[in-house]
Parts: sequence; structure tokens; C-alpha cells
Amino acid sequence: MKKIKNTIVYTLLTVLGLSTTLSCKKDFIDVNIDPIGEREVEARRLLQPALVNILYANMIRNWNFNNQLMQVSVEISDAEGKVFRYDVRRTWADYTWNAWYTNMTDLKDIYTIASKPESLNKSYQGISLITQTWVSSLLTDTYGDIPYSEANMGRTGNMQPVFDKQKDIYEDMFKKLEEANDLLKEGTAIDASDPVYKGDISKWRRFGNSLYLRLLLRASGKIEVASTVKAKIKEMIDTNPAEYPIIENNTQTAKILWNGTNSSSAVYSSPYMIGIRAVDFRNMPICDFFLGKLVSWEDPRVDPALGTGGVPRFGIDKGVDGYVGVPSGFLPGSGVIIQAHFNSDAENKFTLQTDPNTGIIMNSAEVSFILAEAAAKGWIIGSAESYYNKGMADAISYWMPTLYTGPTDANFIKYITDANLKWNPALPLDDASIGGNSKMEMIHIQKYYAMFLVDFQQWFEYRRTGHPILPKGPGLANGGVMPARLNYPLVTQSTNPTNYKNAVAAQGADDINTLVWWQKP
Repeated sequence: MKKIKNTIVYTLLTVLGLSTTLSCKKDFIDVNIDPIGEREVEARRLLQPALVNILYANMIRNWNFNNQLMQVSVEISDAEGKVFRYDVRRTWADYTWNAWYTNMTDLKDIYTIASKPESLNKSYQGISLITQTWVSSLLTDTYGDIPYSEANMGRTGNMQPVFDKQKDIYEDMFKKLEEANDLLKEGTAIDASDPVYKGDISKWRRFGNSLYLRLLLRASGKIEVASTVKAKIKEMIDTNPAEYPIIENNTQTAKILWNGTNSSSAVYSSPYMIGIRAVDFRNMPICDFFLGKLVSWEDPRVDPALGTGGVPRFGIDKGVDGYVGVPSGFLPGSGVIIQAHFNSDAENKFTLQTDPNTGIIMNSAEVSFILAEAAAKGWIIGSAESYYNKGMADAISYWMPTLYTGPTDANFIKYITDANLKWNPALPLDDASIGGNSKMEMIHIQKYYAMFLVDFQQWFEYRRTGHPILPKGPGLANGGVMPARLNYPLVTQSTNPTNYKNAVAAQGADDINTLVWWQKP
């Protein structure tokens, strides 16, 4: 009973934005301690732990939720309640809801602190707006309508925040990113303790505008906003690019660089080392959809000769049958065994578990694929083929920076030619039929690999586009239908019953098959 009461109190606190010390991680011992008992904290001291906490949650759920749904990896289990079979239980909803809302309080406080005359700093204001939008987009794209305009206001007495409609949330996120772009253009200096860009304001501005493109594209299928968002994309890329700088290469990728050790007490140790046991990491089989294509393309990221000590860059070890994956959605009782799997630190081999580069927030390759889609649809002037090639080259170069000099490198051209990945202008724009090939499928299968390890972005983009086309295993639950959202945590029904009921009445049933706003036709 005590555990249940604690869970209810903790979940309520996350949405209200009240201070809580119920959740801290052992790698934040130094960062999370009250800074010398000060009554007023500096913006820089809130930024580090908030971003690391959020990325921790993102990476853990990428590992055990997104990757299972999107056929990156698959458990060997005949038990019920397995995500890779679309058997998503209500308990999956709580963890990200709690983590995102809890740390949103600090991100909002950064703006408040940076707006005071004695601590005025326009760059911290802009960074606060960008990071708030990043987390808000994760929340609304995962759950749909959410507490937004009244969220994190428990300290001012609002204990039952309303749920805002996703359309309204998107419109406000666009406003925040516009404001952030204006604030950051002034280049006000910030502390180099910034865990993402080490105080480089120009890169924060690029990230904010790239996030803007991600969200504009996600809303582009809605008739009521389509013309507006398409016009904005064109303005940012064709009409006034100097006013909207974006991420253009891997040096501008938004990420937190982990320390690369297996220490669980060091600041910035990878969540894969802290939150996942070595035995669980190495016993996670790779799905044949994810691995099979890389192997058939002879992709350098799974080439042992180009890796470390005979282990490819993606840290994958052979199974009993070699570099062979496990089919997702297999029937219980099929006798499936572990094949190719991720290495772990315990094996003394190269492993993603301690890799410094896994803390990706948004990368250069994703931006190129956003532009490739916009160009293929005729929204911007640029060449879809050029953006597509750049996206592939950047995706590989993120992990293997010395392999290619860029998308025109002769070795890169040879790779995509041999793998039959060259752009085909004769294909239709879209064909979502099983096995159907199209420009959208070409772009999104490569975008899928570019977003490897990036929170829920593969799942979000699949829900938006239906790409890449995933095989449907015979053991899938939920009628073989990809979950469209996570339900609201159960505690919201008891702590905020009126607004919860209003949200369900407006959005639809609180289950995994109710489409969010941008998914609806």
C-alpha cells in the first residue's frame, strides 16, 4: 500500500511541477546536490541535470520500447505483455510521463531566472524555450492532448491542469521556437558547462530551427495547417535561410557526449551502463528487419573489418548462424533462439553500452532527410537526391567520421551504387502497399537508420508516414496494428478526473489505438 501511495504522490508532483527528490540517479551525485544551500540557483546549474535526466529516460525507453516496436531489436520470450508483439500494457505510460514533466519544471525555471534583471540572459531564455519545446513535443507526440498551458504550475496553486489540444500545443511550440531564434541571434554568452554545445550559442540556434523543421513536417499532413507549415518550411530553406540557420553537419548534432567509461558514479556516464545490466544488454537480439538490410547492403556500420577488434561499429556480435537477426512478432512456442546481438561491456569487446556517442537528441542526417522529403514533395527548390545522399553520408559519418569526406566521396558513391541505394526519380512519391517501393520509402528507410537510438523518433515517423514498411509477424497482438500512442497514466484519472474526462471526450478513448491529431486524416 505504501508503494502505491508513493507512486500516486510522485506522479501528481511531476505534472504539477512541485519540487521532489524522489528520483535521482547515482551518476548525478555532484550535479543534483543543492548548490551550496543557495536560495536562488543559476540557470546553468539547472540545465545540466535536467537535460541529462531527460536523455536518460529517452535512451532507456528507446532501448526497451521504441526498438521493440520498430524492429530494431526483439526479445526472446513467449510471455504475454511484450512490446514487440504490440501487447503494450498501461504501465508503460508512467515512466516517460513522470521523467519529462519532472524535468520540465527546471527547464521552465531557467527562463524565469534568465528573465530577471539581475540574471538577465537572452541565450538562456532561448535555450529554455527550445528545450521546453523538445520535451513538450515528446509528450504530446507520445500521448496526444496533454497538460501544457497550465502544466508545472503546482507552486502557484493549480493542482488540476487542463489538457490542451495537440493542435494548440503545436501552434504554441512554433511560437516558442520563433522567439528562441530571435533571442539566440544576439549571441549572449553562457557558461561552457552547457552539456550539449559547451556554450556555443550558434549551434543552439541551429538546433532550435532544426527542431522547428521536424515539428513543421510532422504537422504538414493536417489540412487546416498544411499551407501554413509548408510555407514556413519554404521560408526557412529557400526564402530566408540566413535568418533560420539549421544543423548542417555532424559537428552541429545536438547530443550529450558520455564519458565513455563503465563507471556508474561518474557524471555523464551512459544510461546504457547505469540503467541496463551487462547481461541484459548482450542478450538483446537484433531484429532481422534492422540487421538484414544492413548486411545485404554491406553497410560499413556492420562490417567487422571496419570496426574495433573485429566488432563492427554498431557493436553487434554474431549469433550461432552469423550476422542473422531474429524475426519480430514471432508466434509463442516457435522455438526462436538468440542470434546476432549487441555486445556488452562485460564481454571486454567494443560495445555501444559505454559508447560516448549514443546520447543523440537530433542529428544532421535527420535534418537532411526532412529536406529530402520536402524537396521530393515540391515544397522547396533543392534537389531531393542531394539531400537524400547527404542524409545517408551523414548517418554513416556520425559513427565513422573518417570513412567518407561527404556525399560526393567516391567510396560513398560506390557503396550506394553496389547496395542499389541510388536515388530513383522514376519511382512514385508514395506507395504504402506491402513491399511497395517509392521515394518516401527510400527516404524513410534511411531516416530510420539515421534515427537509431534517438528516443521515439522512429515510432513517431512511422505513425506519420507508414514508412519504413515493416513486416507483420504472425504473433502480433492488437490485430497487428502499430500502437498509435501511449495511454495516460492511471493516476491522472484520480488526481485530475474532470480534465482527464474532458481530454478523453475530445481526443477519443484512452487506449493505444486512438490516433493523435497529426495522425488523423
